[in-house]
Amino acid sequence: MATAPAPAPGQTRTPSEPGPGRMSGGSPQRTAGRRPLLSRANIPGGAASLIWLAIVLVPLWCMLTWSVQNRDGFLDNGPLSLPRELTPENLQTVLEGGFTNAFVNTAIVTVVSVALTLVCAVPAAYAVVRSTSRFVAGAFSVFLLGLAIPAQAVIIPVYLMIVRMGLYDTKAAIILPTVAFGLPFAVLILAGSLRDVPAENYEAMTLDGAGPLRTLWSLVIPMSRGSIVAVGIYSALQAWNGFLFPLILTQSEEQQILTLNLWNFQTEYGVNIPGLMTAVLLSAAPVFIAYVLARRWIVAGLAGLGGK
Repeated sequence: MATAPAPAPGQTRTPSEPGPGRMSGGSPQRTAGRRPLLSRANIPGGAASLIWLAIVLVPLWCMLTWSVQNRDGFLDNGPLSLPRELTPENLQTVLEGGFTNAFVNTAIVTVVSVALTLVCAVPAAYAVVRSTSRFVAGAFSVFLLGLAIPAQAVIIPVYLMIVRMGLYDTKAAIILPTVAFGLPFAVLILAGSLRDVPAENYEAMTLDGAGPLRTLWSLVIPMSRGSIVAVGIYSALQAWNGFLFPLILTQSEEQQILTLNLWNFQTEYGVNIPGLMTAVLLSAAPVFIAYVLARRWIVAGLAGLGGK
């Protein structure tokens, strides 16, 4: 069958003429590569996501529903049923068990630990990235070796050091080891972020007469704020959830933090599941809120984007 001749240069094809992208009837032909929505859907991935969502949400649902009902109602209704009667009895029990004092101690330990970690890690990472000294490179290697040493392996030397320094059963006994074991990861993340800062920016600051401290304050910190926030959140999680150092290096109730308070609460009220869930919920709420508010910074910082 004869085909229509191609139009001459500068001549447009009339709508009645069939073209390469049109059928003879005038209706547009389906674009190549375009598939229906159902055929493009990732059904196995969606199913796996739903399963993972159920795995995450079911424990949260149980924690919330168990914490607002009394023990008798929990035993009668079952673990997955809706609470028939709300009660503040569990909250009162938790508060009377020293939760407020433990919460305040944990907040102090967390804030101070994060501050010390950032104050030490940011200049250390800046020195690793900008210095050409072999001593600095060796110090960075020592930091990396710290990632391979678990706290459990050196808890006895840490205990002896804390006792000889006269810091046993103080908040400093928890803060100092927490900062020391958190620095290797913090320096590693921040060094990777600082390497993403263009060299032209450092050269521009040097031409403007800026010294190392001004460059650190005016260039490095603003361009690496995402990684700094990510390291701060990670350090806060480590300090908030720490258990080994408070267990070994403190003994009085005045210095007790939330993890030890939960342990003692579980030992004393182990049969009171709703009360225990209330204590767990109150302990996890600040961490969950912090993650929700800073999740974008965490992902950007761990990805090495520096918040850009």
